Amino acid sequence: MRWHLRIPLTSLALVLLVLPGLPEHAGAAQRPANDNADLEAALRESEAAVGRHLADYVFRDTNGQPKRLSAFDDRPVIINLIYTACTDFCPVTVQSLARAVIGARDALGPESFTVLTIGFDTRTDHPAQMRAYAKSQGIDLANWHFLSADAQTILAITGQLGFTLSRAPQGFDHIAQTTILGTDRQVFRQVYGADLTVASIVEPLKQIRYGQTANLARFDNIVERIKLFCTLYDPDEDAYRFDWSIFTGIIVGLLSISGLAAFLLHAALQYRNARRQGRPPHPSD
Repeated sequence: MRWHLRIPLTSLALVLLVLPGLPEHAGAAQRPANDNADLEAALRESEAAVGRHLADYVFRDTNGQPKRLSAFDDRPVIINLIYTACTDFCPVTVQSLARAVIGARDALGPESFTVLTIGFDTRTDHPAQMRAYAKSQGIDLANWHFLSADAQTILAITGQLGFTLSRAPQGFDHIAQTTILGTDRQVFRQVYGADLTVASIVEPLKQIRYGQTANLARFDNIVERIKLFCTLYDPDEDAYRFDWSIFTGIIVGLLSISGLAAFLLHAALQYRNARRQGRPPHPSD
């Protein structure tokens, strides 16, 4: 059985997926849930996570080395929760996210954010499996990490993220949710569905960057703010482009102001010279 339901609530689409791929007894840390889960309740739980500060969880990277969540505090973080035995919607979500991430990096810069794909099936999603999964999905991008954790950690982080999941005969029921964190590990935005657009990732990241305090005297920050301000989304291409027309308008405006200033300065000099010579100024002077 496979559900692909949309509920118009807070202008967001909730997708709760029944994903095949694991036997009924497969192990994962999870909260109790009914087969007939209340989709609106799942969405409310997800949205209630916005504003929460995540704890400093410890994961394992694909080499089995510990990796604290605080290690990524220097930039926004995108969290994508999957289980590697899924052969249907989890790969679709990862591939969709990959396209959005590439577009977001083109728009904002390759070092502007981090992506964490976390395997929540604690019985199978170990470091070697996460490494194999990343390879099978063709994901080899800098600042994209595939992580695993113990059952207690998965239970805690899914709870803080408002990520609803439960066992099902075919594998797991879970909400199709991508979470965006600010640089302080605070949940900033939930993005729903398995078909992500570049804008659904870039716009929250831009809002995070705009909200940060920056030293405008620094040249690199000025350049960054100009780039953010002048980068516009093209929905037909699902991509961002730099809008040079803004600079054209600024240049035209500056030239107009300069011309007006020159005219006023010339008139002022004429008036001053006429006063010195004791005669009224003439427009032809």
